[in-house]
Amino acid sequence: MALTSSIISPRKFRQDVYSYSYQQSSNIPLVISVLASIIERTLSRNERIAKNCRFPLSSRSAKTRVFDCNETPDMTIQSYLERIFRYTRAGPSVYVVAYAYIDRFCQFYPEFRIGVRNVHRLLITTIMLASKYIEDLNYRNSYFARVGGLKTKEMNKLEVEFLFLMKFKLHVNVSVFESYYCHLEREVSIGGGYHIERSLRCAEEIKIKQREETRLDQIALFLL
Repeated sequence: MALTSSIISPRKFRQDVYSYSYQQSSNIPLVISVLASIIERTLSRNERIAKNCRFPLSSRSAKTRVFDCNETPDMTIQSYLERIFRYTRAGPSVYVVAYAYIDRFCQFYPEFRIGVRNVHRLLITTIMLASKYIEDLNYRNSYFARVGGLKTKEMNKLEVEFLFLMKFKLHVNVSVFESYYCHLEREVSIGGGYHIERSLRCAEEIKIKQREETRLDQIALFLL
């Protein structure tokens, strides 16, 4: 299937997020570019704030310092999210839920600031948990650790710490999902210029289809 590229609209973004196909998932979902744009802008804003602060931002976040790393990963947010997608094939809905987790986390801990030292660990942790929340099948923590550039022990610790810091409040209902999706959709309106190469399908629709296909296979085996 030949790839096409065109400037998308918010309407197209909606169609893409709710039309994801795992059979045609070799291309990077648009939501990754949109999420990367938001995170990058947040990093820039926090860097400006840090320059005007008397104390380092990390010193204000003792509880959340677990996400700090000693060395800043030499990888952009866009590249990091693309790497996670290529090796995990997590659908667009996973990134929307991960975005909701990050925002919820920042609301729980207003003193926390997303920065270059913690953003990569925060992303791999929230994406892994969002994948566990949404997807029927998931890779082990050891696999996510390798994808995210961490040791399995570190990945396990980040997961546990995040769960307790969030008080295990990871449920995202339909209305909450829609609100965060709409925020991402507005980002498309503001930023523009994003490109889409293939249509996507919602994870929930995939689950339904997979169950139907399994039922049909069972019927076929019975008839044989």
